Amino acid sequence: QVQLVESGGGLVQAGDSLRLSCAASGRTFSRYTMGWFRQAPGKEREFVAAITWRGEFAYATDSVKGRFTISRDNAKNTVYLQMNSLQPEDTAVYYCAADRVPWRAVVVSNPAQYEYWGQGTQLTVSL
Repeated sequence: QVQLVESGGGLVQAGDSLRLSCAASGRTFSRYTMGWFRQAPGKEREFVAAITWRGEFAYATDSVKGRFTISRDNAKNTVYLQMNSLQPEDTAVYYCAADRVPWRAVVVSNPAQYEYWGQGTQLTVSL
């Protein structure tokens, strides 16, 4: 059974940095694209970034581009989201997700393409 466990969320101030981690188990992690999504109160789940199995492609929405960086360590079965210059609008529950199919060559942002999800980690950014 695939399990994804996020960690690293918390309460920070605007301008701070934080790194989220997502530890995966239950299948060959290195074969799959991994994504980060977030959901703020009263809003739909939003794609943040994703990284292919080769780690050669990463994608972020305009709202986080230049501030967030996604990376992965296949030896540790872990995907990371480094977040810099955090703003109150980044406040949300952050979820990591694992792609439905292996060896995908392109980044996918549609949550329906992701089969497994973590429980989420809360990030709150105060002024």
